[in-house]
Amino acid sequence: MAIIVRIPTPLRRLTNGQGEVEVEAKNIREAIEKLEEQFPGFKERLIDENGELRRFVNLYLNDEDIRFLKGLDTELKDGDVLSIVPAIAGG
Repeated sequence: MAIIVRIPTPLRRLTNGQGEVEVEAKNIREAIEKLEEQFPGFKERLIDENGELRRFVNLYLNDEDIRFLKGLDTELKDGDVLSIVPAIAGG
């Protein structure tokens, strides 16, 4: 299944400046592995040493937070859009 991954500005240096990339994957975990294959260093920005999504990274599948779906095991279908949104802190 081909999906579109929207890349935030801070990670675009890993994707040669691309704001969107396409990957073929069955679920979000596999999509991240495919991103790592194409753009080495990508996975460590999203996944922690325990294999879980980093706390300061939000992933939205078609505008829905994956934490309220099946997390990294959320299944994908052709044409889905996965948006990577780094958390913003401030005060």
